[in-house]
Amino acid sequence: MSTKPGPRLNAQNINPNVVAAQYAVRGELAVKSEEYRAKLAKGDKDLPFDQVISANIGNPQQLDQKPITFFRQVLSLMENPLLLEHKDVLTNQLGYKTDVIERAEWLLSKVGSVGAYSASAGVPAIKESIAKFIERRDGFPADPSKIYLSGGASSGVNTLLNVICASPKTGVLVPIPQYPLYTASLAVLNATCVPYYLDEAAGLGAQVRPPRARVLHSSPRAWSASAATRRLLELVGFAPEVEAEIYKFVSITLCAPVVGQCMVELMVRPPVAGEPSYELYDREYSRIFNGLRERAVALHKAFADMEGVECGAPQGSMYLFPTIRLPARAADAAAKEGRKADEFYCLRLLEATGICVVPGSGFGQKEGTLHFRTTFLAPGTEWVGRIVDFHKKFMDEFR
Repeated sequence: MSTKPGPRLNAQNINPNVVAAQYAVRGELAVKSEEYRAKLAKGDKDLPFDQVISANIGNPQQLDQKPITFFRQVLSLMENPLLLEHKDVLTNQLGYKTDVIERAEWLLSKVGSVGAYSASAGVPAIKESIAKFIERRDGFPADPSKIYLSGGASSGVNTLLNVICASPKTGVLVPIPQYPLYTASLAVLNATCVPYYLDEAAGLGAQVRPPRARVLHSSPRAWSASAATRRLLELVGFAPEVEAEIYKFVSITLCAPVVGQCMVELMVRPPVAGEPSYELYDREYSRIFNGLRERAVALHKAFADMEGVECGAPQGSMYLFPTIRLPARAADAAAKEGRKADEFYCLRLLEATGICVVPGSGFGQKEGTLHFRTTFLAPGTEWVGRIVDFHKKFMDEFR
């Protein structure tokens, strides 16, 4: 009997489409930022900063955004239903309101246990709450049976792309700049990205009708701090046999996490005026919203005052996508390192300040332009000043 080890997996014998996929949001800079974070945790004093700020990804609670109390309390009872046997302790000692307890009991009656799978498309009662929310918001009835819950937007996008990408000749229209999820997923599926460029001067709007292709991701605005207008959105249906294939596909992955499904139910049906938890909910919600708005305005103003930087006003989401114009010497220095100029700039920003952003080249950009993407989720505005100081020194160094 041979004891010789079998062949190992390597980059040459795994799926080449996976090797080809690129995802800049969690690329080289994100990896390096985590290395810096680990050094700081070990007490390293050699770095020129004492904190790493992950402005590369929309992950607000990593950056100390406080969760909504109503949501967390309900979910805590979902995770540990035995607590419901001590309602007096919950209400008198731990600050749980009666509507928290009532919602947890209702959800448990519909879900059973958050440790179990749900129906493939989601818990029926939760989908009913979502349908009612859509009808209240849009004034148009929604059918719960047509609603599929996914483990985040990325999972939903991947489901649709897996279904529609039939061959390498499948063309998928993608707005540029784009969120890297699209091109990365298309690379894995061996489909073809059909790019079309948006007009930054018009708030990243589509100025012409794109050529006909399999599907249109109507706008990258969810990540670019812009907001889609209704005229850009079009509802597209599926033939019944396609819907059956979608159901089969989502069934392969069983279901979206049940705790996440419960959280969606709480989001679409939060406390309303007159209910015990409403006052605290409204206060916490407003604090988060106002804090995000203040930081977005502060960052946008800082960009407006920086040499060679232009940035559209924030309209929505939690990102800004400024255009940067760098000196020729900076581009030359980047080329010597085998980097694009925006990558070089973002790497130097990370090395000097501990602030991790994403080079615009990771999203696609018009030839001859440079950008970076940043969130404005980190608390306070002191870190904004660090970007301003770095930029001035960088520009002076490479004039």
